[in-house]
Amino acid sequence: MGSPGSERGAPSNGRPYRKKHVFQLHGVNAAEEPVLRKKLRRQDMITFFEKLPPTVISIEACGGSHHWARLLQSLGHEVRMLPPQFVKPYLKRGKNDAADAEAICEAMSRPTMRFVPVKSADQQAALMLVGLRDRLIRQRTQLANAIRGYAAEFGLVAAKGLVKIEPLLERIREDDTLPALARELFEIHTREYAQLQAQLEEVDDKLMAWHRADECSRRLARIPGVGPIGASMLVMKTPTPEAFRSARHFAAWLGLTPKDHSTAGRVRLGVITRAGDEALRSVLDP
Repeated sequence: MGSPGSERGAPSNGRPYRKKHVFQLHGVNAAEEPVLRKKLRRQDMITFFEKLPPTVISIEACGGSHHWARLLQSLGHEVRMLPPQFVKPYLKRGKNDAADAEAICEAMSRPTMRFVPVKSADQQAALMLVGLRDRLIRQRTQLANAIRGYAAEFGLVAAKGLVKIEPLLERIREDDTLPALARELFEIHTREYAQLQAQLEEVDDKLMAWHRADECSRRLARIPGVGPIGASMLVMKTPTPEAFRSARHFAAWLGLTPKDHSTAGRVRLGVITRAGDEALRSVLDP
């Protein structure tokens, strides 16, 4: 709650990967009475919050939200970031920026609400490294599947596994029965595959360097079943340990606890929720 007479704003900052030009503000005072409803252009945001006395500001966690949170914190404000799924229950009928901002403001005032820690620029750079690695792996898998499919059309097949791709490309290169156009196109695939492999090795080297430089990541890597990549991603993606009251709470955050459908005293547990970070869960999967 803000102090008496102060305002609490809630910028509605849109969906990920969409550049937002207009920000909707909704503010209430200590008595939860609306005192501010305002639209601001992107270029006017800083000027407005520079003049505003230090207050509590809530932002929905999405693309660009960590940047705005750091910026607002540098102006002396307290910023609380909300997961979008925790805001939705407070959204009234109809969806627009004003309703979203009001829902964010209402959600942040709940005493049991959980917030997203604001990431530093260095943390986001590390996560960018992990995201780049994940994208390159997907591209390599897509390309390997394409090579297998095209090669099968000419009677050239290989066993499963990435280790079989380069021998398959070598067989294709040595097959004189292939049409000239097919040989040219397979050569393009070969160069693209080699480029992806080189980029992945470069990214893996950077990730290993980050792992060796981080003490917490090195400690986590000593756990059986947790390698350097899993340990690095745990440090990068997991909030502070103090945010979890027990190991079960961490497992629930990761999406490894069963879905609960209990009612009327009858306990009914389903499959794991898979509600957490999919990439993090995949590297920890035994």
